[in-house]
Amino acid sequence: MELTSTVADGMQTIALSGELNTLTSPDLSAVIDAQIDKISALVLDFTNCDYVSSAGIRVLLSTFKTLKQKKATMKLINVGENFKDVLESTCLDSVFDIEWK
Repeated sequence: MELTSTVADGMQTIALSGELNTLTSPDLSAVIDAQIDKISALVLDFTNCDYVSSAGIRVLLSTFKTLKQKKATMKLINVGENFKDVLESTCLDSVFDIEWK
């Protein structure tokens, strides 16, 4: 997995490339944790993310909960069909702010 993170005007944008799985989810968590106290918005771009495992979903849920407590926002963008199916079947599509591909 490759992560590209930018921070501007209180918003962190992270572009994910590859698979978000058990091995790579700690990397995403570390990138988010490094900025979470400094941001008011997080955007995760899944344009080039091929797969998201349950470990990746746990990171997303944990991040969402932390951001919600500090009144910050989180948005998932460019979510493809495979991940869309998972989000819909777990009803997480009603939890997250999502922009589909």
